[in-house]
Amino acid sequence: MTDKIIALVDGSIYSESVCDHAAWIAGRTSAPVELIHVLGRREAPVQNDLSGSIKLGARTALLEELAALDAQRAKLISHRGRAILDDARAIVERDGVSDVSTRLRHGDIVEAVAEVEGDASVILIGKRGEAADFARGHLGSNLERIVRASHKPVFVASRAFRPIRKVLVAYDGGNSAMKAVDHIARSPLFQGLELHVVTVGAATAGVKKGLEDAKALLRAAGLVAETSILPGQPETGLGKLVEEAQFDMLVMGAYGHSRIRSLIIGSTTTAMIRSCKVPIILMR
Repeated sequence: MTDKIIALVDGSIYSESVCDHAAWIAGRTSAPVELIHVLGRREAPVQNDLSGSIKLGARTALLEELAALDAQRAKLISHRGRAILDDARAIVERDGVSDVSTRLRHGDIVEAVAEVEGDASVILIGKRGEAADFARGHLGSNLERIVRASHKPVFVASRAFRPIRKVLVAYDGGNSAMKAVDHIARSPLFQGLELHVVTVGAATAGVKKGLEDAKALLRAAGLVAETSILPGQPETGLGKLVEEAQFDMLVMGAYGHSRIRSLIIGSTTTAMIRSCKVPIILMR
């Protein structure tokens, strides 16, 4: 059975892009799409047991009214979640995908992802959720948490979908970067795309060998890739290259060599997600 494409949707402006990108991946890999909307714990139904309340007339009536309002609010939030999923399904189906399922979940979004990612090939999420403010540099907290916790590739959708033909693969020689190249070699998603494997930094013998090994691995999978070494810092060099060379997508390892990678997302990863206007696939 083909692994699912798990797409997380909410009420944000990124949700349509998440759906469009999920449909694009499905079209290239023939994988089914599962759309998930997670109701946070604060949005979950509140169960108030008033059986032990002191019968003090007005106070008891008020408590019962508040409980009824809580139940009504929970019902409305659940209806809204299902409406978001219905809209998302319509977008994916409009994009030509017929194998689409939906799921409404309660609880923490990271826990929800952990429960479903076992049979997922990729997790899609928007750069910012509906609760995020749009101050420059702000990054959705759920995105960071999911990238840290997920064992599958995380696809961070850009604000709007556009056709993807030219892909930049950031390669630093670390385990996650090598895993990213191996993933590209094995996935039908990248067949026929223009691939460029780039290292930002000094052109040492080790870096050159790493790029040659990456190129050979891709060539063995029938993929043609250009390789290059750029001077400078990854945080600024990669973002500049994406924009100037008009890449449509970036693939990179998350965390790199950071010793505290289990505690905080790597600085290069954070900088790239913040600055890039194209979708990013992150590999742990």
